[in-house]
Amino acid sequence: MKRSLLIVLLMFIVGFSFAQKPFQLGNIYKIHSKILNEDRVLNIYTPEGYHPDSATKYPVIYLLDGSANEDFVHVVGLVQFLTMIEAMPKTIIVGIANIDRRRDFTYPTTIENDKKDYPTTGSSAKFIKFLGEELQPYIVSKFKTGGSKTIIGQSLGGLLATEILLKNSELFNNYIIVSPSLWWNNESLLKNANAFINKEKLIDTKVYIAVGEEGERMKDDAKQLAQLILQSEGATINLTFFEKEDHLTILHNGLYQTLVKMYTKKK
Repeated sequence: MKRSLLIVLLMFIVGFSFAQKPFQLGNIYKIHSKILNEDRVLNIYTPEGYHPDSATKYPVIYLLDGSANEDFVHVVGLVQFLTMIEAMPKTIIVGIANIDRRRDFTYPTTIENDKKDYPTTGSSAKFIKFLGEELQPYIVSKFKTGGSKTIIGQSLGGLLATEILLKNSELFNNYIIVSPSLWWNNESLLKNANAFINKEKLIDTKVYIAVGEEGERMKDDAKQLAQLILQSEGATINLTFFEKEDHLTILHNGLYQTLVKMYTKKK
């Protein structure tokens, strides 16, 4: 009797173990970039109910620092939650996994110490070209995308998002810029902004800047950026300071508050 019970128990345990399956948040894709001369990994989340043959088209969020061990997992969870409570529409998320974020997110610097300490920096122009000429067309060809395109970047990612906003603003409709490293190269992006900004292209562009308690320089740079965008008619700018957040904690709460604000319906 005991032996029979033991056999049944073992069969139950084995059957239970074979019944498990992976918990999946998205799918991993790999594309080859001729511009960057390398393969790039994309982590892509499609919302519940998504079907490639459906007539429904979805907004797209392009997430810098989109590796599985960076921001992809918790940003997907945040967007899924806000979708569930109907605070924002169902959205496709394209997480761009990093290879060398200092290389891709920064423009050339004149600071000799930075050149020495970070010798690969300075290739943001190539990465921006990759985003516009290779990545976005790839996403449009593979997924049911609408006209709404949002970019999210923090720190050096925020620096890159700002550079795109000022130089190639037509690439995205919405910019969520968190704790941008605008100090890079002695704030040259801000200082020279009027030389390359096209204010007409900023019409109908929405810009959201979030900064925590991260030093006066970062807060002052964020204010300068907001003032710069305010000069463009038709652009929407929102600057929020999060007093209880720092550079390590701001992204999640800052992104939550920003997305809620972004999709709040006007009464």
